[in-house]
Amino acid sequence: MKKQVMEAYDKLAKDYEKHVDTQSGHNAYYERPAMIKLMPTDLNQLDLLDAGCAAGWYTEQFLKQGANVTAVDLSPEMVEACKRRVGNKANVLTCDLTENLPFDNESFNLIVSSLTLHYIDNWVPTFREFHRVMKPGGSLIFSVHHPFMDFKQFDRPDYFAHELLSEVWNKKEAGPVEVTFYRRSLQEIINVTSGQFIVDQIVEPQPVINSMNTPEAQAWYKKWFDHLSTHPHFLIVKARKP
Repeated sequence: MKKQVMEAYDKLAKDYEKHVDTQSGHNAYYERPAMIKLMPTDLNQLDLLDAGCAAGWYTEQFLKQGANVTAVDLSPEMVEACKRRVGNKANVLTCDLTENLPFDNESFNLIVSSLTLHYIDNWVPTFREFHRVMKPGGSLIFSVHHPFMDFKQFDRPDYFAHELLSEVWNKKEAGPVEVTFYRRSLQEIINVTSGQFIVDQIVEPQPVINSMNTPEAQAWYKKWFDHLSTHPHFLIVKARKP
């Protein structure tokens, strides 16, 4: 599974680098505004881990707000795309979130993981490592596929099953790419998180109409606003280390 994820995202790296920010509305106009709303109002000088940085959109935003950013991704091609985006302003590494992280205890004030954790089968070791490298009082903010969305979209017979799914994404640069990920119930998501952290908030994003500030955004909202206003697509969790 790990090899499949890495190979898929190596293929997708150019699409993420060139097109996601404007042409993938579910990222640009739906998930990102909801995630940013949960961030601390002042990131200046905070030590921050971008866990699953992809082509570096979040990494760049955090740097603009004065954070000291370390960004990691499983895909070497994504890491190179992130480096092209931010240069030497952040510490960008190829890193497997299922293994021991190469950071000292209590290194980060904030860990952000955008649409990454559903590619990991067993979250327990990953969350244990997040807890280890987080400073006391630090926060974890992550987004994943909403379990209701995967359950309905893939017409699964058992909502409570922890299972591997796949779909084919057709992208401008890469063409068809098979992407595999894990589906799990809401209770599993919350229970694993609360095993290491205190859960402060869960968010089921809805599109924000006042974000329609470009033609691309307007076209996306026209197509998706009604559906995403009534059917959650992603789930966001904000938690903290005591």
